[in-house]
Amino acid sequence: MYAIVVETPGGPEVLTWTEVPTPEPAAGEVLVRVEAAGVNPIDWKTRSGLGPATSFGDRPYIVGWDVAGTVAARGPDTEGLAVGDPVLGMARFPSPDGAYAEYVSVPAAQLRRRPADLPVVEAGALPLAGMTAWQSLVSVGDLQAGQRVLVHAAAGGVGHLAVQIAKALGAHVIGTASGPKLDLLRELGCDEVVDYRTQAFEKVLEPVDLVYDLVGGETALRSFELVAPGGRYICLPTVAVDAAVRAAEERGVRASGAYVRSDGPGLDELLALHADARLRILVDRTFPLVEAAEAHRFGERGGTTGKIVLIP
Repeated sequence: MYAIVVETPGGPEVLTWTEVPTPEPAAGEVLVRVEAAGVNPIDWKTRSGLGPATSFGDRPYIVGWDVAGTVAARGPDTEGLAVGDPVLGMARFPSPDGAYAEYVSVPAAQLRRRPADLPVVEAGALPLAGMTAWQSLVSVGDLQAGQRVLVHAAAGGVGHLAVQIAKALGAHVIGTASGPKLDLLRELGCDEVVDYRTQAFEKVLEPVDLVYDLVGGETALRSFELVAPGGRYICLPTVAVDAAVRAAEERGVRASGAYVRSDGPGLDELLALHADARLRILVDRTFPLVEAAEAHRFGERGGTTGKIVLIP
């Protein structure tokens, strides 16, 4: 098969279209023929040698963990999925054998059947970002109906899903984005919107129970002013977490990062929201898999609305 391989960490140019052996599914795994592979910020961090790549050693690796496709083969002692089943999931995160490939071997427990009404490109965009948002708001943030939540970068890959999840949980949802995206945020369920380019959100908003910060840096420092007594601040960008948490604790604000893990029940919840028409999965742009480097350049420029997806 062909895959996008990183021999040496670096910029987008290190993403190389390479012929490699097709993986054999081990016990409890299935081989998935990849039809869509979502692109996430953790992918370009890993490509550059950060994040999960710090534990990969010197071996070449394949990045990418969002996958949607079709079961092509089953390993021994594998239950629940048959050859030919359409599936989606988060492939072996944080293993170095990722989804930017024509095939990927995945533990069957990390996959779910793709519903017929969920297009394969949207399915490939959902798992990692969706489970990140779900786990951050539900498992870490313990968001409850009636609480006020502020989502920064609310039109991005994780943000647009977080807005809809928070709304489905019964929260009062506030989103920040640039002006042209505010109407979209209202459509997704935001009760209040703020144009971060023209408004100081900390000056125009009332206190909130939870800040979900997908930006970090100065945005974090300004957000602390809005956290109500007993509230919480959650920072997602891994490179910004430590500094943001230290700064929050100095100001007496409860704060933490959020690190996604494979979570079949969480993916089930996301699929249930989609089935109920309460979760839209937005795809900004697709690229052929062979153009993964250009997809990374596009994503690293920032400002995407929803997700980027690679198509083998």
